Amino acid sequence: MDRTSLCMLRLLLVGCLLAGSWLPVLAADVLRLATTTSTDNSGLLRAILPQFERQHGMRVHVIAVGSGKALKLAQNGDVDVVLVHDRRAEDAFVAAGHGVGRRDVMYNDFVLLGPRSDPAGVRQSGDVLDAFRRIADSQTRFVSRGDDSGTDRMEKSYWQLLALQVSGTPWYLSAGLGMGEVLMMAGEMQAYTLSDRATHATYSARTGLEILFQGDRRMFNPYGIIAVNPRNHPQVNHAGARALIDWLSGPAGRAAIGAFRPRGEQLFFVAPDG
Repeated sequence: MDRTSLCMLRLLLVGCLLAGSWLPVLAADVLRLATTTSTDNSGLLRAILPQFERQHGMRVHVIAVGSGKALKLAQNGDVDVVLVHDRRAEDAFVAAGHGVGRRDVMYNDFVLLGPRSDPAGVRQSGDVLDAFRRIADSQTRFVSRGDDSGTDRMEKSYWQLLALQVSGTPWYLSAGLGMGEVLMMAGEMQAYTLSDRATHATYSARTGLEILFQGDRRMFNPYGIIAVNPRNHPQVNHAGARALIDWLSGPAGRAAIGAFRPRGEQLFFVAPDG
């Protein structure tokens, strides 16, 4: 090997070593957040996360999927922290040792949407189960998320409480899509669907769907944040996850969530202190 080639090889090796020494620093500057589509579709994260990023010198990479998929990503160590809305699954996730440091962040509620004509008579319902029974009895088109999200699991819990098997029926469509896409689909089909209030508020002008039933205590929709357990996945950015958890549940994050009011409507409410 001549002198020129040897020098080039040395420079290449030095460059590789320097690049390798920077990898932990670069990784610490990025936080991978898996979250439900409602926090993304509503515009909440785009509104509040830049404040956290500026304060902590950290970029948050958001992966918006259903709650079930978000928790699976966290279980596999593919993200650092999750913000989801399925309390039963969250508790099971922590109990199994996959996550640590769970905290309540905020809440809103689910709403049952449909066309103004309301062919199933949902407006006359006495409670959410009565509303879903009316849809099934009338066999009016219903679009389900079908994506193992928190919304999807809540919707399916209503059918289960009614002991109704709706999957596979001609009027029930399982879309396998995010909330925004399902709302657009239901609007085009003039169908019923269950949505979180925030995403409906963001898409209502484009779908023409109306809130036909709301207010049942069984439609309460709390959100929690959990760090991936670093004992299971030492490579995760646990310091960044803890920083985001502390920020969202602290004064700055709570103020940012409360100030998020597109068109003057408050879509998320901070969880009670403590």
